Amino acid sequence: MRARLDRVAARHPWLRFVLAVQTRFGELHGNQMASAVTLTAFLTLFPVLLVGIAVIGFVSISSGDVPQRVVENLGLTGSTADTVTEAIGTAEESRAAASVIGVLGLLWSGLGLAAALAYAYNTAWQVKARGVKDKLYDFTWLAGVGLLVVATFTVTTAIEWVGGIVAPLVVVVGLALNTGIFLWTSALLPNRRVGIRPLLGPAIAGGVGLEVLKLLGTLVVPRLVASSSALYGTLGVVFAALAWLLFLGRLIAYTAVVEVVAWEQAHGTQQTVIDVPALPESEPVATTRAGDRTEAEAEGESSAPADAAPEQALSAGPGDP
Repeated sequence: MRARLDRVAARHPWLRFVLAVQTRFGELHGNQMASAVTLTAFLTLFPVLLVGIAVIGFVSISSGDVPQRVVENLGLTGSTADTVTEAIGTAEESRAAASVIGVLGLLWSGLGLAAALAYAYNTAWQVKARGVKDKLYDFTWLAGVGLLVVATFTVTTAIEWVGGIVAPLVVVVGLALNTGIFLWTSALLPNRRVGIRPLLGPAIAGGVGLEVLKLLGTLVVPRLVASSSALYGTLGVVFAALAWLLFLGRLIAYTAVVEVVAWEQAHGTQQTVIDVPALPESEPVATTRAGDRTEAEAEGESSAPADAAPEQALSAGPGDP
């Protein structure tokens, strides 16, 4: 099957690029990269919920129909709806404490999310982390994302207030925010500098993908939450959120890989020799980008071409250490 795809890809550059991205994603264990982002993003939800509860508590004081509106918008029923209603009632009483704890928790978990994103991009680019200095970059990233979100929320609110023919601009603003976050992430967090222009195309692609995920989230997640909550109670809501975040993690990992493959096709690669553990009856003839060895196929077969080094050279992006 892959041989057929390779023959077709030889005539279609776009398909060749797609296959190269998928191959690299597998070599770098992209699923594990995505899972790391998913887990940290999931943990970030809890302080976000605390901040949200604090905001709802302040709003609910002046508007008595907030619990009903939240339950209706999320499509909740049964015990889950009762739990949310009770939580909003509690939020009115604990809004001050929830806001303080939520902000502190959001800062801590947000830095963890930044570290997971940096790990995914550094892995794709095959570069080392900066060490302690990464904490400063993580904090800067978190502050920048916060400013982008606040600015976008302000503009979106103004557009919705004006309404009319400018209403569709909400989608444009959303795409601009998504692209800005991807571009900000890729430009700041990874330990490499390649300029903004090579990062713009993948950032736009990632932004469009995120907008599609958000659209699917507004259409599918409420139904999934409703059906899951009916079957599994509050735990079903957690499953629904985790499923959406899993797709988000894969989108981020693929965006990082697309950047690298596009860069290599435009600028080429470098080679370096890596060491692998000496194992009994092992004759490695090559390694993947992640260091996974490829063994000789048959006993007695030469483990490498005559002009090759004992270990297979491992490609790395230009400018890597």
